[in-house]
Amino acid sequence: MLIAFNKPYGVLCQFTDRSVPPRPTLAGFGLPPQVYAAGRLDFDSEGLLLLTDDGRLAHRLTDPRHRQHKTYLVQIEGEPDDAALEALRRGVTLKDGPTLPARARCVDPPDWLWPRDPPIRVRKSVPDSFIELTITEGRNRQVRRMTAAVGHPTLRLVRLAIGAHRLDGLMPGQWREAD
Repeated sequence: MLIAFNKPYGVLCQFTDRSVPPRPTLAGFGLPPQVYAAGRLDFDSEGLLLLTDDGRLAHRLTDPRHRQHKTYLVQIEGEPDDAALEALRRGVTLKDGPTLPARARCVDPPDWLWPRDPPIRVRKSVPDSFIELTITEGRNRQVRRMTAAVGHPTLRLVRLAIGAHRLDGLMPGQWREAD
């Protein structure tokens, strides 16, 4: 079984939390029993999370050697120029080494994007913009670190796709069986 889930902002990618007070987890969304997250999405990121009860499938989806493309809608501070986008396309050097090349392009603010609660911070003197970024790695907070490295900190991060699996119309907290 494979489940496509739109993970809301502020939800952990696990079913339990030992923090005091506990934070919201996947347990609150009526997901089928015996599934677990195939990969992760940070607490403060949103969007597509795949869950499965098949260990081999989870491995195929998450093992870096399989180079699954992961596509993100990234709201960033500022307006990137060609040099910033080209740096992302070539790969940037982070503290843990260089990233693989990414696909990066500016996109218009999507009309389908749901409001975030809490909303992102808005600064009157600094514009924001959106880019679509596709990577094949999955390092800790990689997209956020990449955009910061080119001078455009991430304000909001929504995963749109993992390989052929897409978010396509799922609202936060909704899920469906995937092919």
